[in-house]
Order: sequence, then C-alpha cells, then structure tokens
Amino acid sequence: MKRLTLSLIITLAAFGNVEAQEKIYNKWSFDINGGLTKPTRPMTPGYTSETFDSFYHVDAGVRYMANTKFGVKADFGYDNMKNAKNTNKFETNYYRVSLQGVANLGRIMNFEDWTRVLNLQAHAGAGYSWMTSDGFTGKNNMANLIAGLTAQVKLGNRVALNADFSVIQNAGQNYTFDGRTSGVEESRGFEGTLYNATLGFSFYLGGAKQHADWYVGDKLTNRLDELENRLNSIEKDLIDSDNDGVADYLDLEPNTPAGNIVNVKGISIDLNQNGIPDSYEVYFAEVYGKNTPMTASDLNTAKDLINDGYIAMYFDFNKSQPKNTEALSFVLNYLKANPSASVEVNGYADSVGSSNYNTTLSDKRAKSVAKMLEESGISSSRIKVVGKGIDNSLNGKNKVASQFARKVTFKVN
Repeated sequence: MKRLTLSLIITLAAFGNVEAQEKIYNKWSFDINGGLTKPTRPMTPGYTSETFDSFYHVDAGVRYMANTKFGVKADFGYDNMKNAKNTNKFETNYYRVSLQGVANLGRIMNFEDWTRVLNLQAHAGAGYSWMTSDGFTGKNNMANLIAGLTAQVKLGNRVALNADFSVIQNAGQNYTFDGRTSGVEESRGFEGTLYNATLGFSFYLGGAKQHADWYVGDKLTNRLDELENRLNSIEKDLIDSDNDGVADYLDLEPNTPAGNIVNVKGISIDLNQNGIPDSYEVYFAEVYGKNTPMTASDLNTAKDLINDGYIAMYFDFNKSQPKNTEALSFVLNYLKANPSASVEVNGYADSVGSSNYNTTLSDKRAKSVAKMLEESGISSSRIKVVGKGIDNSLNGKNKVASQFARKVTFKVN
C-alpha cells in the first residue's frame, strides 16, 4: 500500500513538469465526493445490498491538468456495503486507490460556444483494492479498473460542483461482496462489479484567475475579456478625484480644492515656495494687507484650508527648523481672528531612517513650530504638539514626494 501511494505521488509530480509555460490558468485541484454505492456481482444467493437509505461511498483525490483537455488524478475511495431490508445480514468494507487519466470533454467539444458554467469530464484508470467483511477473516486483495463521467457546474473561480457516475471492475476478487462465498478455487477474472454515484466539489488551487477545467484559450471571447480588463484598468488609472486635470495615479496632491491651478504632478502651484498655494494668497492678500477683520465666510474657508493640510510648513532633509514661515502667518491670522480657537501642530518626516528616529524628528519639528506660535503671542494652552512620525500617505521612494513628507500641518477648531 505504502509503495503504491508513493508511486502515485511521484507520478503526479513528474507529470507536473511536463508542460513548462507561462501560468495563464491553474492546473491543480483537490476533489472530494460522497454518495451511493451498489455492488451487483458476485453476490451469494439470498444476499442483497442496500443502496438508498444513507450515503455509503466517499472518495477524495488530487488532480493535475497538463493542459485544458487532458490530465491525471490520484484518488482514494471507501465503500460501506450492508444488506437490504428483509435479506440476510452482512457488512463489507471496500477500499481502493487508483491512478486515472482525465479527459476534459467540455473543452474538447467546445462547450464554451454555448455555456461557461457547465462542463463534462471522462476519467478512466486502474488501481489496487482490498475488501474486509464480517463473512471472512483477513482481507481480499485485488486489482481494479475504473471508468466514469463527471458533470460539473461552475460555482466560482475556486470551486465547482461535481456529479459523478463510475463503474469499477475488480480482478482477482476471491469473495462475494457479502463475504459469504469464497471463489478461491475459481478464477473470477473481472467478475466483481460495483457502481458509485456521487456529488462533491472540486477546489481549485493556484494563483491564476481560472482553472484549466474552464479556461477557453486564445479564442475571440477570451481576447475580448482581456481587452475589457485592460480598458477597465486604464479607466481606473484615469480617475481624477479632485478634478484638477491630473489622474489620481500621477497626482501627488489628490485632494486639490476646486479652482486651484496645479502643475503636472497635481500639486497646487506655489511659485514663491512658501507652503501656501498662490491662488490662496491672491484670495487673502487684500484681507491681510489691509488688516481687515475676517468675515465668517473667510474664517470657514481659512479653517478648511488649514485642516485639509494645504497650509503647511516644510523642512529640509533631517532638519527641525522650517524653511518657510508664511504658512505660520496664515495660521496666526486665523487664531488671532478667532480667539476661542485652539490649534494642533502635527509634525511629519519622510521614510528615510528608522521609525523611532523619524518619530523623534517629527516631534522636534512640531515643537519648533509651536514655539514660534508662542513667540507670536499664542498661549501655550491653545497649542497641542503631536509628532506623527513617517508620512505614509506619500511614496517614500519618490524623491519629489518625499519633499512634501517633511512638514508640519495644523488642525484648528
């Protein structure tokens, strides 16, 4: 038994190396089934087997498809046979292992021309069987031939429902299935016959989208599916969430407010590089320049710009002192115009260096800006300092994006 099982495993492994190609579909599956068994001959007169009161047969196996049409499987089956009502009592256990070839009739017969959810497979092979019974001691060893048809219903890319009918012929069966009659003196040849009818599942293994059972190949429909997938990918890439004219996958500032002028990277244009988009400066220049009190509308606008992160102070690499101060003036003007407001100063760092180091650096940046606010007349009780560490919202491998990660932003209420 051990030698046979090892041989089956080695055969499957060798078969798996037959076709070396790009993995466009999965080839392996695990199959498990349960159902009915019906031995027909040989039986001792007066003994009849039960069929329908309960499930008596189970089998499980592994299957490998060399391509979309042909494959091989190794499986193990168990049958429990009992007497029918009003007949002589017996109980027999039948075990088998087999190696079978598989023909995927659905692909051979082009089922895909009319269905993508129904399939049909044929399988046939040979193996080793043994039988024990309450009618004799020991076990009856024999060989077997097996053939059958499996109807499939696709439930998803990872699972299919199977309905199988198989015929098994035993060679060298020395006892009847009821175990009461010995045929040692008579060669039974392939006289032993039983049938299996099962329902079960194929669970597909592998990283590709489809399994060989259902993969159609390089047909027009498949090419159309591929083109549709490519088109969907392009459409996804072209989404512009903030409507600034730069697609999201290229946009380093994915939430630009409406009306802002941006560069090719989707970043609000800031020609004087003071951390405040030029369009905001134009809007508020007159208010600040004339020391005119901010209206309620202006206060709300300023609060949104601050809290959305558009008003920021930026830092050179590994520095804790900001390289621009205009953004601080923007926040100061808001806080002075709104004496009841408080501010949270959030420091950030890029991804260069360890997480602990960058957390410390971000805290230093936040504290240096908070000190500047205090020196400008904002009470420390209105200021909260938070070192956020690495800004993971930006691509740390992109040198341009990293410049925008070294910053301090604000939250006001």
